[in-house]
Amino acid sequence: MDDLAVKIARKAAEQGGRAYYVGGCVRDRLRGAQEGIPDVDIEVHGLAPETLFELLKTLGEPISIGSSFGIYSLKGHDIDIALPRKEKATGMGHRDFEVFVDPFIGPLEAARRRDFTVNALMEDVLTGEILDFFGGQEDLKNGILRHVDDEHFAEDPLRVLRAAQFAARFGFSVAPETIALCKTIDLSTLSSERVEAEYKKAMLKAGKPSVFFEVLREMDQLETWFSEVRSLIGVEQDPLFHPEGDVWVHSMEVLDRAALYREKVSDPYSFMLLALTHDFGKIVTTEVVNGRIHAYGHETMGEPVIRAFLDRIVHDKSVKAYVLNMVPLHMRPNVAAYSKPPLKSTNKLFDEAQEPEDLVYFAMCDKPVLSGTEEFSGDSAFLFERLAAYRELMEKPFVQGRDLIAAGLEPGEDFTEILEHAHKLRLAGIEKESALKQTLAFARTLRKKTASAAAAHKAAEAAKKEQEGGERHEK
Repeated sequence: MDDLAVKIARKAAEQGGRAYYVGGCVRDRLRGAQEGIPDVDIEVHGLAPETLFELLKTLGEPISIGSSFGIYSLKGHDIDIALPRKEKATGMGHRDFEVFVDPFIGPLEAARRRDFTVNALMEDVLTGEILDFFGGQEDLKNGILRHVDDEHFAEDPLRVLRAAQFAARFGFSVAPETIALCKTIDLSTLSSERVEAEYKKAMLKAGKPSVFFEVLREMDQLETWFSEVRSLIGVEQDPLFHPEGDVWVHSMEVLDRAALYREKVSDPYSFMLLALTHDFGKIVTTEVVNGRIHAYGHETMGEPVIRAFLDRIVHDKSVKAYVLNMVPLHMRPNVAAYSKPPLKSTNKLFDEAQEPEDLVYFAMCDKPVLSGTEEFSGDSAFLFERLAAYRELMEKPFVQGRDLIAAGLEPGEDFTEILEHAHKLRLAGIEKESALKQTLAFARTLRKKTASAAAAHKAAEAAKKEQEGGERHEK
């Protein structure tokens, strides 16, 4: 990628232009990023758009990502080539901007329009010279996110969320003056798609995703998009089971522990949402009973609160389905880890879960942990043994609809109920041959009861009609 950048820079220099690496690729190279350098971004100064486009044609097939914004790429390469541009707000919305290319604005003014000093660093592609107009290298060294310019920063409200996202991912603190500015910015004009994109980066890339919310809390910016998360603040818990503090503190700790298991679960993003929302029900169920704090039924009663949050932030239906399925089950693995229930009970639990293995990992995130460690103090080995037993059971032959039909059972309206009975026998570990006999017996009994009930209903209807006919005759 550097070779291609150099070729672009040399051709630009031949025509009086100058090319710089900009943005995250400069920042992350200088900080020695371990998570990998992002896609390369180059900004070319001193060339008109048509000149740059013709230049790129000599190196490959140029693609206009946003020709009106002066942004291009080359087919087959993860590289963005842009011209400097100015942005002028024309309204209050995040799309209310007039954007126009200005190849001769100069590096200083081009850097001024960027969000943070650490992102305003520029590196000459040919010489390696670092242009640092706003103290970005010092802030990078000290781990500080500081906005570049009051006016330009406030033009895009998304930058408030980007500050929280970068703080979480890089372990940076946010400068006091940036916190103060962010408090004044209205986030209501943002699209939910842009909000989710920043939130998702924090959840999937940060070592401590809780920092994302801690920073937004410090900025007084939870209410617009994360009001349910803000509502966790001050919701007390029984100190016997939750000595760590209120539901906010607990949820943030669970979120950070969940990050340890992201690479093990079926869908890391859904799993992190489960960690965030699992105790939303405590917002509406927490009460003091006989001097003790309880939140009876919070795992199910929180469904409307969770759904409202997901509908506001999340756009993937499968992600919503995962969370809404898993939250009501989230307490049961921990109970099972201590009570050691019969195999049938854990089979039923895992069968209800969309992703049973994820449910076990979540139990290791939720509670309890040994004080001062990340170690799960329940019997996780027991849960994984039971999960293995469940999976082994699911591999065995079982009664299906075609087996019932082959045995002479006619399909009918009650077929679903009959198959559900067969499935219960499967979860109980009943072998297929025996389960088939028991299911057929259940079906015969069910249909006999149904026929008797139908006959009784028919007789009652006939008696009723006869009575009504008699009354009419008397009249």
